[in-house]
Amino acid sequence: MLGLNAKDTRLFLIVILLVVCAPFLMNPFPTDSGLAQFNAGYPDLMQRFVIFGIFAIGFNILFGLTGYLSFGHAAFLGAGSYAAVWMLKLLTINVIPAILISTVVAGVFALLIGFISLRRSGIYFSILTLAFAQMAFALAASVLTPITGGETGLQTALSDPRILDGVASTGGNIPAPDLFGLEMRSSFEWAVGGWSFVFNAGYYLAGAFMILAFYLAIRIFNSPFGLMLKAVKSNQQRMNYTGLNTRPYTLAAFVISGMYAGLAGGLMAAMDPLAGAERMQWTASGEVVLMTILGGAGTLIGPILGAGFIKYFENIFSKINSTVLHEWFAFLPDGLEDFVVTILYPFVGKGWHLTLGLVFMLVVIFLPGGLVQGGQKIAALFRRKKADSTETSTTPAE
Repeated sequence: MLGLNAKDTRLFLIVILLVVCAPFLMNPFPTDSGLAQFNAGYPDLMQRFVIFGIFAIGFNILFGLTGYLSFGHAAFLGAGSYAAVWMLKLLTINVIPAILISTVVAGVFALLIGFISLRRSGIYFSILTLAFAQMAFALAASVLTPITGGETGLQTALSDPRILDGVASTGGNIPAPDLFGLEMRSSFEWAVGGWSFVFNAGYYLAGAFMILAFYLAIRIFNSPFGLMLKAVKSNQQRMNYTGLNTRPYTLAAFVISGMYAGLAGGLMAAMDPLAGAERMQWTASGEVVLMTILGGAGTLIGPILGAGFIKYFENIFSKINSTVLHEWFAFLPDGLEDFVVTILYPFVGKGWHLTLGLVFMLVVIFLPGGLVQGGQKIAALFRRKKADSTETSTTPAE
């Protein structure tokens, strides 16, 4: 299928199924249930799942294949967001030109930074990318205020020219980003029994781009170019000794990875036409590193799982407070209930980073391959049990 082998085709179809059925999968509990607070099927969060999935897929092409750890990928995310908002302001409120331009701008930005940073490897490369990202953040936050909006950010306005929209830009309200007339915030809600499922136009557009990005990642991983990148990660020094110049390959990987980040930034602006300097901060770069390692660096679906896991923690798990904990443990005697809540409270709500840190530590220690390795171990355990039961049933009784 589409030039993929059987294994990759199955994986690709799984990703498509997850994207299409996300409104159902993310709302497993009825709206009137006490567990409804764990539902994640609202448009804004689902958009974040797929957009940061694209960001992590692109980062994995660089880090997972070549072993080059960049601490500055947020610079390309922010550059893509700014480029997209400017297209929405100057050209048209249609999101397609904004998304395409954001990808190109981030690619050019990545080419400039990668050309310098890739002169070094290891920790020196990581520090260089971090330095460039922090310089970009400083420029966006203060120096380039007329272009970036400074600390308040860049957003669309009623007075924007939008030269391709003509009369359509002269309404009474600031127009919302759309796809040939279909607004990104348009949603259809379907109530079935106690469940409520929301189908959002912006989510499915972002999901379509994630499916395309995932397919391209599969082709890159299995291409001769991908094999060359894996060889760079395995032993770049030995390849250099053979007379092969590896820098063009690593630079190409860096640019492709930056374009993925720019695409994610453009989609962010398409969903919500606002770009701020905070998207270029080092914390955003560190977040995508966590996503990739937590899901499984060097795997195809791992970065998507890691992005979903962290965004779920950030938006759902962080909402658990002391009131919710008291409701959960109300069946305990009062003194014991208060003790349990006191012990657990630092790990939930505002302390969700502590729980995430513990999970990340456990994954790195016991599952170096991330969540994907954990899934593979569980699947192997079930296969072994099935094989043992089959062997037992076919063994003749003595």
